[in-house]
Amino acid sequence: MPILCNYYLTYRCNAYCDFCHFGDHSLFRHARHAQTEDVLRNLRDLRSLGVRFIDLTGGEPLLHPDIGRIAAEAHTLGMKVSITTNGLLYPKRARELAGVIDLLHFSLDSSDRTQHDAMRGVACFDQVIDSLDIARSLGERPDILFTVTNENYREMEDVYRITRERGLMLLLNPIFSYFREEGLGSDALAFTEEFARKQMVYLNPSFITLRRRGGNNREQPLCKAVSRVIVISPGNEVLLPCYNLHFEKLPIGDNLQRVWRSERVRWHRRHEGRHEFCDGCTINCYFEPSFAFPTNVLSLASVPSKIKYGYGKYIVQPLQKR
Repeated sequence: MPILCNYYLTYRCNAYCDFCHFGDHSLFRHARHAQTEDVLRNLRDLRSLGVRFIDLTGGEPLLHPDIGRIAAEAHTLGMKVSITTNGLLYPKRARELAGVIDLLHFSLDSSDRTQHDAMRGVACFDQVIDSLDIARSLGERPDILFTVTNENYREMEDVYRITRERGLMLLLNPIFSYFREEGLGSDALAFTEEFARKQMVYLNPSFITLRRRGGNNREQPLCKAVSRVIVISPGNEVLLPCYNLHFEKLPIGDNLQRVWRSERVRWHRRHEGRHEFCDGCTINCYFEPSFAFPTNVLSLASVPSKIKYGYGKYIVQPLQKR
């Protein structure tokens, strides 16, 4: 049973991040947004298939003209809704999103305006800070998402100070080698692992262990990208086996359930993590759900981090507001 849907509402972005291929706008100049009616119909099918979490993603998801309507429908259907944004559009769209986003993440990669904006390729530091304060004024509990690279990992302390001043969680997102050739060096890994021990900081420790082991081993795969995740493109297709390494697109038409129960999806499920390109993979957005159930050592090792996040998000944060 899938538990998560990564729904790509658009491939367009309004930033030029040097570590993300969505920053190469030439690749997506003619890309269209997902059709709202397709999305709303698919949301109902996703809920029937057992999906409990939906990440409305991109590109920059707030570029979709109906993001508020889509998020509200997913929320009404009982799914936990997450969005990660660079903050540029949030001040304009904050009110329509208020109360319907369960996991609202703002990307912040440095406490230094110049360094953050250089990494993002656009001036957005001030909008992130403004967005944090706007979200909190609307009763939201946003998180700061820090993408860890070999260049910025020592910025964690100062970014952490920003989160602590606002009583927020800091999420550490180690960069993976799909978007850039290099992953994280040993010094950055060690620093990140140690920093994650601090209060109100979340890191799945199995991400670090997986990297030290050399990533996914296709002879004994840990990846559950097909079993646990449904990936949908703006063109209304299921992408298999995952977004980053997909080689097959299955048109959904008007019946996602039929597509998901097809023999072709079952074939991909039998081969998940076993393709040649799966060797060495460390893509966080698929190993997070892969480790969601305690079925192996790395899954078990990730459980305390989930408890820590839930405690900080739903117990400590509300107490700090009183």
